[in-house]
Amino acid sequence: MYKIKAFNELSLQELYEIGRLRQEVFVVEQNCPYIDFDGRDDKCHHLMFWGDDKAELMAYARLVPAGISYPEEPSIGRVITSPKARGTGLGRKLMLAAIEECNRIWGNVPIRISAQTYLLDFYSSLGFSSTGKEYLEDGIPHTEMLFSITV
Repeated sequence: MYKIKAFNELSLQELYEIGRLRQEVFVVEQNCPYIDFDGRDDKCHHLMFWGDDKAELMAYARLVPAGISYPEEPSIGRVITSPKARGTGLGRKLMLAAIEECNRIWGNVPIRISAQTYLLDFYSSLGFSSTGKEYLEDGIPHTEMLFSITV
């Protein structure tokens, strides 16, 4: 079960757990020192999967409106699963929920992401297509991908 909240709906505890998990994985595990709180969180929706005890954040994604990361499309970013939840399929559930919530919030519009290149097959399996634009972000290879719903 997941929760989605706008920034101003987050409790202090939820905000703390989001920051803690993002730092644990992106900064420490991936050895990537960068400014995580980048001035965008307050404009986004925050998708959270909590553990059975409802106290530990197990997976998270930030849903970014158009005009923030990309001029024309909303985006899904800061996609993360706790090391404790890896291999359980929670990452797939997280992304499927993120796509569903983007569609609910902004309609059936294309969604653009900045995917770590080693995860291209994972994102492709969810319906994202590479735009062919690979680049370094914080020293890690990324590829721009696009999800489009055909009606």
